[in-house]
Amino acid sequence: MSITMQSGPIQTRSSLAARTLVLSYGVLAYLVFLGAFLYAIGFVSQLVVPKSIDSGAAGSTLQAIVVDLALMSLFAVQHSGMARQGFKRLFATIASPALERSTYVLLASASLLLLFWQWQPITIIVWQLETPALAYAAVAGGFIGWLIVLWSTFLISHFELFGLTQVVTHFAGRLAEPMKFRTPGLYRLIRHPIYLGFIIAFWSTPTMTLGHLLFAAVTTAYIFVGIWLEERDLVALFGDQYRRYRQKVAMLIPGLF
Repeated sequence: MSITMQSGPIQTRSSLAARTLVLSYGVLAYLVFLGAFLYAIGFVSQLVVPKSIDSGAAGSTLQAIVVDLALMSLFAVQHSGMARQGFKRLFATIASPALERSTYVLLASASLLLLFWQWQPITIIVWQLETPALAYAAVAGGFIGWLIVLWSTFLISHFELFGLTQVVTHFAGRLAEPMKFRTPGLYRLIRHPIYLGFIIAFWSTPTMTLGHLLFAAVTTAYIFVGIWLEERDLVALFGDQYRRYRQKVAMLIPGLF
């Protein structure tokens, strides 16, 4: 996630009505993402939202594991499959490229909302922090993780990452220039601060239930698969420039890996 696109001088030829439709679609996709992101914080942290990771009717443990794995697998397939260059090229043959990122964001958000809705809790306690100071520290750690995620998206152009820049640029009658490689802020220390933030947020909890452990473990494993896929694409896009960056900068923890 250390790349950015900037607007170029190429003019689009679509009508004002078509460009307005593209813009509206992109804004809708962003709003759905924003709702899903905020709900995710409450879902994992078990705050405010009506249904969290440990709330809801509990069925059998086996049934819950099967359902929850299916939901996480659906998200993983959609999230990784649509992020690949092959899908992006295919999408460009059937719709405006300006819609590609918004479509990705919309479907990823929808699959997350489905996960939140259908998640089956497994409330068997694996560990629990009894010391108040440690419990508060775990809660604070979770919010720090979410802040790292959000901050990292703004470092590499938040609105571009979630499709708004593309649809606004298209509405203005311009296209985006090819992606440019850059490493601002945290990206000089680690290659994937967004993923690190998610890992911190998912594991930082004063009470770890079996359901929460399943969620944290599977999503962490998926993150490492996602890193491998993403870096393969980045090497294909930027070649030796990204290889040198990968050699110099740690993946998730400075000085370790």
